[in-house]
Amino acid sequence: MDKLTVNIGNLHLKNPVMTASGTFGYGKEYADFIDLSRIGGIFVKGTTIRERQGNDYPRMAETPSGMLNAVGLQNKGVDYFISNIYPEIKDVDTNVIVNVSGSTIEDYVECTQKLAELDKIPAIELNISCPNVKEGGMAFGTSACSASDVTRAVRAVWGKTLIVKLSPNVTDITEIAKAVEGEGADAVSLINTLLGMAIDINKRRPVLSTVTGGLSGPCVKPVALRMVWQTYNAVKIPVIGMGGISSWQDAVEFILAGSSAIQIGTHNFIDPAISVKVVEGIKEYLDKNNINHVKELVGALNC
Repeated sequence: MDKLTVNIGNLHLKNPVMTASGTFGYGKEYADFIDLSRIGGIFVKGTTIRERQGNDYPRMAETPSGMLNAVGLQNKGVDYFISNIYPEIKDVDTNVIVNVSGSTIEDYVECTQKLAELDKIPAIELNISCPNVKEGGMAFGTSACSASDVTRAVRAVWGKTLIVKLSPNVTDITEIAKAVEGEGADAVSLINTLLGMAIDINKRRPVLSTVTGGLSGPCVKPVALRMVWQTYNAVKIPVIGMGGISSWQDAVEFILAGSSAIQIGTHNFIDPAISVKVVEGIKEYLDKNNINHVKELVGALNC
């Protein structure tokens, strides 16, 4: 499958299909359903410097063509990840990438420094775009200045591939993308969830305990495609696209819009084998259309 290989900074992917943080656990949870070595990479669930209990229940809700979540980055902290999770996943034959989040710049830096000691973590995804936490998270991703500050600080302590995950809940996502590019990001990933809400009309109250949460699934795909296309045309670093991908056709759309690689999120809950199916579908598309390499499709949109 050499025609599917992709490079994101110094990160080498055997194919452009990866799984999005928060939808694939730590990878091992899906090992009974697919051969993990067949996908380009796994973005593990959000990791913070200290343990987080997450938000109160209810914190998930179905919506037409999507879902809302307000889990709130529940995890046991980076030290637990290093001592308990990393030994179980470090030898998986694909890229294991940690999604790093925090409430302060110091949190991001401290968490990153600990991860930098792990030989088999080739990249991190800096999450400055989570809409489900009360402090930090999306606050860093909604202004070019704060996005620059946190990216600069993490870049100073992380020598491997640095991916910054962008929020769609902004006026102009290209401003944020250019800001983190200027501070040394090797790639940007987008989009994170859109801020939304649902209401129980019988109880006359919000469905989620946090009132609002992150909207994902097929309903966000048109917005995600538009933002990927805008960002691809604004920066020189690779773009990793995501947002409502549920088929290989969706993935090809994202690649044509400018994605060097893609992440599959919500659809993992519906079809645990979707990532492998997308890999196979992209390859068949290339063969059918006599395309020598997937990189020939990146940004090859006729408009």
